[in-house]
Formats: sequence, C-alpha cells, structure tokens
Amino acid sequence: MPDGMPVIRTIAMPADTNPSGDIFGGWLMSQMDLAAGNLAARHSRGRAATVAVEAMSFLSPVLVGDEVSLFARLAKAGRTSMRIEVEAWRRARESEETTKVTEAVFTFVAIDASGRPRALLPAA
Repeated sequence: MPDGMPVIRTIAMPADTNPSGDIFGGWLMSQMDLAAGNLAARHSRGRAATVAVEAMSFLSPVLVGDEVSLFARLAKAGRTSMRIEVEAWRRARESEETTKVTEAVFTFVAIDASGRPRALLPAA
C-alpha cells in the first residue's frame, strides 16, 4: 500500500453489489471521487468540482465485507485545476493481506460560489 494514511477507509456492504454479487464498480468509483474531492477541497481551500476521470483500471474485484482504503495524491496543480491520483486497496476482513483493486486520475477545478472556475490560492 502507499505510504501515509488513507483519505477514506470504508467497508464494502451487500447494498453496494452488482447483479453478480461483486461490489459494483460505480460504488468504488464514487468512493474514489470522494477521496479525490476531499484532497481537492483541502488543496484549493474551497469548493472544487470533478471535471474528468481518466485512466481508470479495475485490477481485482472487491468483495462484500472487504475493507477498502483509498489513497489520494496531488500529482499536478495548475491555475484553477488539480490532477489527483487515487488508488483503492482491499483487505479481506479475516486477513492482513492487501491488494490494489483500482487506480485512476481525477481532474478537479476550483470553483467560486457561482460555480465558475477560480484561481487556486497560494500555498499557506
């Protein structure tokens, strides 16, 4: 797993499954978007909106009961936008073994109260 603490750690539940009984990819993607959004809000010190997701790869399934840890890293910041790399890792409830299940790059734009792009604030 990546160094540092996960941005989000959650448990995959039965309500999150697809018709095959595996955890639905859309649920996992939404968790990744939440993790990226948390980092985007912290970095931009305000509202930020997802504008793109690229290079999403599902490497391994997530099963009901798995602990899912989401790690996010700011890869690049522009004038208004941020590219955030997110990895999701699973751990079965009865095991300490972890497996990377997916990764993606999310692009966020800092926005003002009207929803228009705004410049990122200088680092504090």
